[in-house]
Amino acid sequence: MTSQLPTLLIIPTGIGCSQGGFAGDAIPSARLLAAASGCLITHPNVMNGASLYWNDPRIQYVEGYGLDLFLTGAIALRPVRQQKVGLLLDAGLEPELKERHIQVAEGCRATLGLNIGPVVTTDIALGIGLEKGSSGISWGGLDEVDVLLRAGDKLKQAGATAIAVVSRFPDDLDSAAIDQYRRGQGVDAIAGAEAVISHLLVRHLSLPCAHAPAMSPIPPAFGVDPRAVAEEVGYTFLTSVLVGLSRAPDLVSLNNGNSFGTLTTSEILHVDQLGAVVAPEGALGGEGVLASLERSIPLIAVSNSNTLNVSVEALGLKSNDSFDERISVIHATNYVEAAGLILLLREGISVESLYRPISHIHQM
Repeated sequence: MTSQLPTLLIIPTGIGCSQGGFAGDAIPSARLLAAASGCLITHPNVMNGASLYWNDPRIQYVEGYGLDLFLTGAIALRPVRQQKVGLLLDAGLEPELKERHIQVAEGCRATLGLNIGPVVTTDIALGIGLEKGSSGISWGGLDEVDVLLRAGDKLKQAGATAIAVVSRFPDDLDSAAIDQYRRGQGVDAIAGAEAVISHLLVRHLSLPCAHAPAMSPIPPAFGVDPRAVAEEVGYTFLTSVLVGLSRAPDLVSLNNGNSFGTLTTSEILHVDQLGAVVAPEGALGGEGVLASLERSIPLIAVSNSNTLNVSVEALGLKSNDSFDERISVIHATNYVEAAGLILLLREGISVESLYRPISHIHQM
């Protein structure tokens, strides 16, 4: 069998992607790409389906800031059999809401065999705020950054090797925006603020981290879009976060000048091993994608409508009809085609040979 082709899948959060902009609706695509590549690295926005989840040993679950560090060569990833997941709870959670989340953690220990604990509650409420950018993307932040980081330090000092954080999000969300999201339109209003929280913790702790929002249940609705319905079927969004973090890879710093220290190449994943990066067309301006292009990693740009317009053309690159020796950008109409392209790369078949018209060999 041809060896695996490590592939990285990015679907940015909070930009309204038609696939990956809802509650774990990109999981089927991730599973397909994992099967095609043999090793898929992706982030919580792709894999978190609220109370629904999928555990695949071929998929490495890495928070978005960690992905940027990986793609810029600052860290390597060390796959593990198990993480000890510390639970960080916002003091702003009401007693009943807090108990619901502790019950989820207890259930994951008893039913799924996950190693969870300890639980730390912040000294005071984090104070989450939500905003919407002029481009239509969601973003936000928190008032008490130091409080969040202190709680993370406590968990790390207590032996946690990964952090699941639950913060109290406002209930007074724009009802029209919620209705749009439930109908499969618009942008996830809380996703941008979630990314800020997880980024802060990963940067501070150098541990795998992911976030689950806590909100009061909203009344049931009829005709909810299938992509959004995973958020309708449980009390919390924590289950998929705990499952994802339970086997998230360690983040191994490479800033000390030693390539991999005492690690062997079979124990780590390094950016130089990547065979492809898959990202939505129109959302190609992130640090990770640009870093991968600088490293000449083939980029598969997939048609996946969103609120941004940073396309191959906007970056001054071409796709399909021109394969630069240094930069290769390939367009795919969907993730099924992207999986086929990954198989081509994995098998060492020239991508150009599958597209028509086919050009002549360049003569010097």
